[in-house]
Amino acid sequence: MKKLYSFFKSMRFGLILLVLIAVCSVIGSIIPQDKEISWYVQNYQDLHGVILLCKAHRIFQSWYFIVLLALLSLNLLLCTVTRLRTLLSTRSGPDPVAYSPDEVHLSEAGMSMLHEHLIRMRCRESRYGNSVIYRKNSFGRYGTFITHLSILLTVIFGAAALYLPTTIDQTCVPGESITMEDGTEIAVDSFHIENEYGDLDYASKVTVTLPNGKQSDLTEVSVNHPLSFGEYKIYQQTYGTAGSVTVRNTDTDGVDTLTLTDQCFLSIDGNNGMWYEAIYPGYIQEEDETITLITSTTGRYEDPVYQVLLSSDGVNTPVLAFPGEKLTVYNMEFTFNDPVEYPGLRIKHTPKLINALLIAVFVLMIIGLYITFFLQPVLVKVDDTGYAVGGPKPDGMRIELQTLLENEQVQEENDEC
Repeated sequence: MKKLYSFFKSMRFGLILLVLIAVCSVIGSIIPQDKEISWYVQNYQDLHGVILLCKAHRIFQSWYFIVLLALLSLNLLLCTVTRLRTLLSTRSGPDPVAYSPDEVHLSEAGMSMLHEHLIRMRCRESRYGNSVIYRKNSFGRYGTFITHLSILLTVIFGAAALYLPTTIDQTCVPGESITMEDGTEIAVDSFHIENEYGDLDYASKVTVTLPNGKQSDLTEVSVNHPLSFGEYKIYQQTYGTAGSVTVRNTDTDGVDTLTLTDQCFLSIDGNNGMWYEAIYPGYIQEEDETITLITSTTGRYEDPVYQVLLSSDGVNTPVLAFPGEKLTVYNMEFTFNDPVEYPGLRIKHTPKLINALLIAVFVLMIIGLYITFFLQPVLVKVDDTGYAVGGPKPDGMRIELQTLLENEQVQEENDEC
């Protein structure tokens, strides 16, 4: 049991876990995450079986990645507890340097000079028997403990930031907005599939308004450039193309323009009107003048075609309509417009407390590293005949005191001459 405990808290085990987590992170960076299974089948024809079997398409939610994080947390927890126990045990009694034999024997003048130098260094004094212990940077003993604790908290809060946020996918037509449960409003100003040079460049211009009224700047969101504002992070996830129809009531001359993303029936009396079925990106006209619809494409719809049914007195007539064309049913006139491109947004909500805790832990880590490397504890035992140096890294103090005493001795010899 002791061997198992020693292994779980060992640095070797911690390094193995860090390497495995790094490998998983690299795989998760190379293979796009959280796509549809069909996407991996299409884009990784030879490897999709292995990817799906090993859950590499959702590696950060896989059971083995979660186990690695749990084991790393256990390793860091045991290391932190071990260091805390060591600190508490050494604090309850005198430092071992108090019982160390003198490393250097000094004359009475040397002893006096040593005492004065240590006092000038603002060392704290404590007496054990016939010896005086001079301490400086005593808090430096806690440097490794604080560092290990901050790393442990980083893993815990990092996992919370990975698994606690909620993610939803929403489509939004330009000019409209999405209202979240907490009242946050995400408005899409515009969206384009191609840039000014005709290259595919899916990007939306979005503003976010928080419940307190604070609003983000109008920001372009593209595939690799999300918008972060408040507790929300907004990604450009996918896109779609919707039909646009202007409906005019010929009796009242009332006009309304509708953006159609789903099948629907447009009618005033509930019986006569138009069934909107779909919009297609293009068509091929055969020699016999029959039309074959193109059902899928990449990018913009070059020759869009509307597929509709005109319903009149119970008779449904299928019609293919093109932008600019008008159809009339009873007192309704339908004008078909150019299609509307709209984005599919992935909206990630992370509680503000998690981000605040992560920032606090990073600050704690910097403090721990500073204490560890720049505030090393200094311990010097001085008795009636000489001194000894202790602490985690005593060589620096040994050299400093040796240099001080040698210089003073040379000075005394020069004064005598």
